[in-house]
Amino acid sequence: MNFSEEFILLLNARYPILYIYSFEEDRLEYSIRRSLHKLPERAIYTWDFVEGYTNNPNIKGFASKNPLQALDLIEKVTAETAAIFILKDFNKFLSDISVARKIKNLGRILKTQPKTLIITATEVNVPSELRDLITITEFKLPTLTEIKSELKRLFTSLDQTLDLEFIEVLALSCQGLSIERIRRALSKSIAKYSKINKETINLILTEKRQIISQTEILEFESSQIYLNDIGGLKNLKEWLLRRKGAFSEKAENYGLPSPKGLLIGGIQGTGKSITVKAIANDWKLPLLRLDVGRLFAGIVGESESRVRQMIDIAEALAPCILWIDEIDKAFSTQNTSNDSGTTSRVFGTFITWLSEKTSPVFVVATANNFKTLPLEIIRKGRFDEIFFVNLPDSDERQQIFEVLLKRLRPEKLGDFNTILLSQKSEGFSGAEIEQGIIEGMFIAFNERRDFIDEDIIIGLKQIIPISQVDIKQIQELQEWALSGKVRLAS
Repeated sequence: MNFSEEFILLLNARYPILYIYSFEEDRLEYSIRRSLHKLPERAIYTWDFVEGYTNNPNIKGFASKNPLQALDLIEKVTAETAAIFILKDFNKFLSDISVARKIKNLGRILKTQPKTLIITATEVNVPSELRDLITITEFKLPTLTEIKSELKRLFTSLDQTLDLEFIEVLALSCQGLSIERIRRALSKSIAKYSKINKETINLILTEKRQIISQTEILEFESSQIYLNDIGGLKNLKEWLLRRKGAFSEKAENYGLPSPKGLLIGGIQGTGKSITVKAIANDWKLPLLRLDVGRLFAGIVGESESRVRQMIDIAEALAPCILWIDEIDKAFSTQNTSNDSGTTSRVFGTFITWLSEKTSPVFVVATANNFKTLPLEIIRKGRFDEIFFVNLPDSDERQQIFEVLLKRLRPEKLGDFNTILLSQKSEGFSGAEIEQGIIEGMFIAFNERRDFIDEDIIIGLKQIIPISQVDIKQIQELQEWALSGKVRLAS
């Protein structure tokens, strides 16, 4: 059911107060007015705090800077008049006791008269005493169909040839942006190239990166790392390879459901983060990184709003990969409970979406310590699979050396004894091996020569691996993983 259908249904069912949240105020109002054309004629009154009521010549400017007076108009309009009252940003005033009381009183009138009060806002913030009276609904970012329609309109207005194949590609690149943002990027393209062409896609991607960064919780990630560039992790790589084409049209026609996601846990420095970036490159999907810490904003209700915003953007960009880094730090069972339940509500919203989502958003969560995660996350159904990344064994360490040295000195790879280096780095993680190589390079650079095995061995000796720093915790994690509760990545 799209927004228009749901909106008409709520009006016909005589829901008295609708709370619609969206960042696209103009498009929302346009959609409301367009939906009302399908119903018997209704008067529309629009109010904002600065200008009051603006679209009726008889009451222009009425209730300016007076939210309580804005509600008075609902009573003044005759009982027989079918009317819609759109109050913009009115959520800011709901905590006022006089406004809340007035809305409760109006609730009785709205139930018996053909009037509907609509509150538009950019976030959900409804006081508990009004939740039973107010119905919250969402106005989502434009669908692919809406974006194509807008693009065709613009092409026609510019007298450009309608290349349906290019419009399809352009529309896909626009997913996740508001109509206003799309228009802005296209206007930039027209100003720069005098038309909309293939270069426009780069401008759209720039706009997309900006809007994603403005959310302060999501970031575009990119790298040149592929799964073949990572040593070890044989079981995990095989699992990922089988699902490489899972988001294709061919897989959908075959009847395959879209994979939900993957939880990768393990010891620090074992390549969890770099694996996520490699998945995105191998699957040719955009990678969004979620900063879980930024979800927990200081204002009451804002954290929950940010979770919904994150979900909306990820689903609008689908198919994509959503990376939740160090999820154990955000939703640890050891976290204190002195945040008025914010963590619990955010966690509840997230895992409910994780279980029920149907959009092709592949969620990859990484964690350093499984043992601190709530059972609700670890149990089957949230993620398709849970993998544990252990410290690399001898063969995997050799692979890691080969991958890193091939990247640094591809023409001299055969000069290095990777078997010896593997033996000298027992208990080292992939990140520690890389640091040992870098340390050896510094030694040779200062002596004005190229680095060799002996330099790397000296570099390794100068590093104390985490397996020696926190022996007890590493052993506990390894024993827990080997108990059969999760799959081993290697």
